[in-house]
Amino acid sequence: MADEVLLTPEGLAKLESELNHLKTVKRKEIAERIKAARDFGDLSENSEYDDAKNEQAFVEGQILRIEQMLRNARIVTSEELDPEVVNLGSTVTVRDEDTGTVSTYVIVGSHEGDPPSGRISYQSPVGQALYRRRAGDRVEVQTPSGSRRVLEILEVRQPQAGGR
Repeated sequence: MADEVLLTPEGLAKLESELNHLKTVKRKEIAERIKAARDFGDLSENSEYDDAKNEQAFVEGQILRIEQMLRNARIVTSEELDPEVVNLGSTVTVRDEDTGTVSTYVIVGSHEGDPPSGRISYQSPVGQALYRRRAGDRVEVQTPSGSRRVLEILEVRQPQAGGR
């Protein structure tokens, strides 16, 4: 995972907060669960102990993954963006040419995506189609299900300097 990880400033803050929580809160909780499970006696048939050790391994894996992402992170700030081009952090309003439906998306890093909230990754099918395009462009989106959609970009807005 040596590839550059693009993040919005909000995405960086969220990752740093998650890492801090895992290291300071979750590790302590799991250590306490392991200690309590040891007090039950025989570890060979102790499901509480096994569950806590499995959770510990999962949390340590998450910590390593987030640390790796942060090592490879590049923060995309509003100052470096062309205000006319869809980029990380851009708010994009599009119209589906088949249905006429107008939707607004915020383009975010891959781990920041939350489609029900309108936050889509620049690596998702829609995000890839919109990324680096301009208002007035028509883009074709090939979805994983095989269907095609044509979207017209109606508006591109960039985050305000210093945040959103």
